[in-house]
Amino acid sequence: MEAITDDLRPSSAASVGFGPFRVVPARRLLTRDGMPVEIGGRALDLLIALLEQPGRVLSKRELLRRVWADAIVEEGSLRFHMTGLRRILGDGENGARYISTQVGVGYAFVGTVDMTAERNEASREASVTEPTMEAKPPSTHVGALPPRPRLIGREADVRVIVDRLARPQLFTIVGAGGVGKTSLAVEVGYRFDGGPYERAHFVDLAQVEDPLLVPSALSGAVGLPVQADDPVFVLLAHLRTRRLLLVIDNCEHLVDAVSGVIERIREGAPDTGVLATSREPLRTRDEQLHWLGALDFPPETGDFTVETLLAFPAMKLFVERASAGNASLSLDAENVRLIADMCRRLNGMALPIELAAMRVATHGVQATHALLGERFSLGWAGRRTALPRQQTLRATLDWSYELLSPQERLVFDRLAIFVGPFSVDAASQVVADAQIDQLAAVAALDELAAKGLVAVDHSEAIHAYRLLEMTRAYARERLALHGQVQVHAVAFRHTAYFTELLGQLGITPDEVFDRSARLANQLGNIRSALEWSFGPQGDAGLALPLAAASALLFLHFSLMVECRTWCARATELLELGYFGTPVEMELQAALGLVLMFTRGNSGAAETALLRAMEIATALDDACSQLRLLGRLQIFYERIGDFASSLAWAEQAIGVGDAIGEPEAIAVAASLAGVSHHLLGDQVLARRELEKSLKYSQPPRRSHSVHYGFDHRNRTGLALARTLWLQGFPDQARQWAQRVESEAAALDHPVTHCIALVWTLGIYIWTGDLDKANASLATFSKIAEANMLAPYMAASLGMRGAIAIRARQPDDAIDWLQESLDRLHGMRYELLTTTFETALAEGLILNRRHAEAGRLVEGTIEHCRKSGDAFAMPELLRIKASILKALGGGDTMPAQVVIEESLALSRQQGARAWELRAAMDLARLWLEQGRVLDAKQLLDSWRDDVSSDVDTMDRRELRELWQKLPE
Repeated sequence: MEAITDDLRPSSAASVGFGPFRVVPARRLLTRDGMPVEIGGRALDLLIALLEQPGRVLSKRELLRRVWADAIVEEGSLRFHMTGLRRILGDGENGARYISTQVGVGYAFVGTVDMTAERNEASREASVTEPTMEAKPPSTHVGALPPRPRLIGREADVRVIVDRLARPQLFTIVGAGGVGKTSLAVEVGYRFDGGPYERAHFVDLAQVEDPLLVPSALSGAVGLPVQADDPVFVLLAHLRTRRLLLVIDNCEHLVDAVSGVIERIREGAPDTGVLATSREPLRTRDEQLHWLGALDFPPETGDFTVETLLAFPAMKLFVERASAGNASLSLDAENVRLIADMCRRLNGMALPIELAAMRVATHGVQATHALLGERFSLGWAGRRTALPRQQTLRATLDWSYELLSPQERLVFDRLAIFVGPFSVDAASQVVADAQIDQLAAVAALDELAAKGLVAVDHSEAIHAYRLLEMTRAYARERLALHGQVQVHAVAFRHTAYFTELLGQLGITPDEVFDRSARLANQLGNIRSALEWSFGPQGDAGLALPLAAASALLFLHFSLMVECRTWCARATELLELGYFGTPVEMELQAALGLVLMFTRGNSGAAETALLRAMEIATALDDACSQLRLLGRLQIFYERIGDFASSLAWAEQAIGVGDAIGEPEAIAVAASLAGVSHHLLGDQVLARRELEKSLKYSQPPRRSHSVHYGFDHRNRTGLALARTLWLQGFPDQARQWAQRVESEAAALDHPVTHCIALVWTLGIYIWTGDLDKANASLATFSKIAEANMLAPYMAASLGMRGAIAIRARQPDDAIDWLQESLDRLHGMRYELLTTTFETALAEGLILNRRHAEAGRLVEGTIEHCRKSGDAFAMPELLRIKASILKALGGGDTMPAQVVIEESLALSRQQGARAWELRAAMDLARLWLEQGRVLDAKQLLDSWRDDVSSDVDTMDRRELRELWQKLPE
């Protein structure tokens, strides 16, 4: 889980509060806002059990033992009562998140818990903040600054902030809603973009409703794929190497979450500047505040000329916006004075002025002034209680709302369902029903845009509309007044629309990739649809297909943890339908993939992949079978079951041949070639790998996302290793460098790590230790930044293997032992033979031959059982060296084993292992005086002695050759 807290034991506390709820265990009472809530005994027991240890995952078995101590029940009962508990709490509604499911494990309480004996309701209400009022067009891409605003009357504010932010620190622009905080922050971002900061990244938190998603939003804004349980870890790893400015907009509804993340950024990446906007201070350490006041407006007293009145910033803004809405607008002296009066009554607040100016453009100055009345008395400036701010915002929008026709009001209310940008097609389909058809809905949308209640971004062909955040909050209140039936119907249509939209991503990997890329700014709507569909008022019939379709989008943006969360929740509801359908297949396929790379090669990952393959076979879906066979082949390869891995590869060959497309043939041959390489048949491996390369296309990120990793890249890696084993080190180096470069260009962390972990082995074999260290640094950085646990453990082992190749075994032995322990715990056995081989060599260097002997015997036995045969000749050679060291002068046992190594090397076509074994046997024969035998043995490498190929083994061969007599 993301958070671990102390054991709070509510059973011993007077009461426990969270959100609007309070539990009194002694009275077995649950209340919401002070009123008793009807709840069953089992559900209440589950809630109390979870509250005792918030943040900790309680296993299903533990909960069953705790709640059903007097009965024997199955997990279905637990799921039934947990679903009922979530419905009672409204878990998943309106951003509320209390109970989290840990797939295959259990449940945890993730809400904020208050253990005080009494709850200060007034204090809690005062802390509630309404959405912000800043108006700005949506970003054209994630992290980009919005279009540069034209600021009026803010140059002094800009200078102050620019001067203070020249040195990286946290600076918060604080002010009332609608005062212009966002526009000011964007302008400062443009002033800094390129110097002294490398770049300014914009983060709009208006689309983020769940505090748990704040770290992901910040990471996404700087272009980082989020696959980790702790995205802040990913973000800090990136920020430490850069000098960036983060412009974080609309923080007030997420103050606690934002404050915690910013403090970690300031501590972990002090060269990062942070400019935040909020209606209240974040109250973090070393926060610098800039209180943004209203625009200057004409005072009531004073006889000002028209020119003097128009010089006030508030007047300039009003007239500019009104003139933009109506180019023929004429302003005489009387109109200017009425505008001055409206600016005074609007207290110089930017957004209300803009709304009034838009009405002037359509209704005229006098009519607008008459309608203004007392509704816009903004005497709340400087007050911090929630109620006045809410009343003022409501009054501002009440005035605009009353100018709408009944049809426009209906459309406006229903637009509240959208989170962030939406297209005219989305609006027409979600808003329209029996009360209003699609054409009328579109016409009303145009009117709302003209009247300033809906923002329009003319730079985008689609997703061009958006409700300002404060406008959306108001619209949501209005929508709720229509009753639960209408709210449910609108939410249903919203979810159905995005389910259908995601269902049209395409068939081919390239189609899915291109169309997914265009939906970056729709993640807010898709997340909202998922939250509703899985919530108590949602619809499971939509939830499962939406989760399956959205998995493709999350994988496109490398949001692997989020993908895992929704797929896991969906698989828990499969009993409601979709068993054996393409929906279940996609859910299981995605779940197995993300579990494998983020949590290790668990039984849950294996079960999911096998179930997906079973469905693909039943559906006779050959393309899906091939995709899943690739995942199964690499899964069993990673757990060290090489025989099963080959079996999946051989099945893939049959499927690939049946499909008959070059790419399918290439993928299947790649799987077979990798399997044969690891099983020790280098001749057959090379044939299959070269066949794969013949039919495959250059690496494309679209195919990396589709398959979960890049098959062509793996092919090149396996070929590089095969070439080294066959005695072609220079070709192996060339392929290693090529595929490593191609993997980096794909910008796909999993593919890049796969490439590095294999090329590292080649560099260690050839003795290119400088290259190995450089690649290891990159590998470690990617693994840690993305919290890819198996690769983080492998990084430590690679560090030890490099040190031992450099004959520096002391610390390396501990590194390797720790790495092996961690890899075994995650069932990641692909590298254990390599690391155990290196560990044995390290023990030998430290003259710990007996320990090395026991280790090698165990590794050899494991390899014989698992089929991990490619390294067997090398293990036998090392065993022979141990027998020689412990033989007390009797070299015959060592000679027998080394001759076995030599024979097996020749059988596998592994000339690299053959060279090492031949050199050891030649040295043994030289010690025995068998000079001619030694010379004859090495004679087949005569050409290698004179070649300019430079590897550590070739250097040893030249030194040994010089010892042979002429």
